[in-house]
Amino acid sequence: MVAKQHLVWDDFRLVKVIAEANGLAGAADRLGVNHSTVFRRLGQMEEGLGVKLFERHRTGYVLTPAGEEMTALAEHMEENVASFTRKLAGQAVAPAGELRVTTNDTLLVHLLTPIFARFITVCPEMRLDVVLANQALNLSKRDADVAIRATDNPPETLVGRRVATIAWAIYGRTVDFPQPDEVADTPALYQRPWVALGDNLATLKAARFVRDRVPTEQIVYKVNTVLGLAEAIEVGTGIGPLPCFIADANPSLVRLSAINPDFGAGLWLLTHPDLRQSARVRAFLDFMATEIGKQRKWIEGSGVRAA
Repeated sequence: MVAKQHLVWDDFRLVKVIAEANGLAGAADRLGVNHSTVFRRLGQMEEGLGVKLFERHRTGYVLTPAGEEMTALAEHMEENVASFTRKLAGQAVAPAGELRVTTNDTLLVHLLTPIFARFITVCPEMRLDVVLANQALNLSKRDADVAIRATDNPPETLVGRRVATIAWAIYGRTVDFPQPDEVADTPALYQRPWVALGDNLATLKAARFVRDRVPTEQIVYKVNTVLGLAEAIEVGTGIGPLPCFIADANPSLVRLSAINPDFGAGLWLLTHPDLRQSARVRAFLDFMATEIGKQRKWIEGSGVRAA
């Protein structure tokens, strides 16, 4: 492709956004400009290059080979910019500035919030931007600087440390099981109403256990968050699996099984390799590892929450 005009980054970005939006209207919305502006810029670019970048169809705009080349180059340039930004962030010399942390709602509510508060007190020059997401954010593109995740398979593109193992067991209401030892781990449990995790969390070990062991007709309630699962068990909807650090802190819940090692998941602190030498990332990871270490017995179901 021989260009008859000088191309700039915005030209490549425009083609990429039109391709992602499948048309001009969606691209205009993403770019915050008028539809006519996108139409005019694309027309000028195609005229200057002497080639069509898109085929116009009723179903939308489809990239031509020339358009595909521009889009691939735009993605490459975008990654280069993200890589450069990460490297600059990694060169910070003091634990100051904003740090974006992603985790899930269960860990935030029942474990991390007071630890985050202590970190801000210890490092007053730091600011935390916490992003709740059960799916993995793209740390390569700086969607977040640090991820705190319950997983046994952290992404190979990230680096970090496993700081605990999250223990799970079966729980019910204390009022419904005044003598829990009499029913713990007995076949009778599987004839009671159960609550379970929703299909979006079907790959979790605890979800698979319920699906494999409990008759379908006994699963009376499913919910797509662990927080919702805990609430359902607390109000008596049924019995079900919960992380011990949530349930053991609630006097209205009682264990109905031993800790099941098949349910356990690692608790990981993760970051991108380009950021691990950043002063603010290093300070945060070290602090979190120390504080979570103090709570390790509680997280692993063999102790109480440390003060």
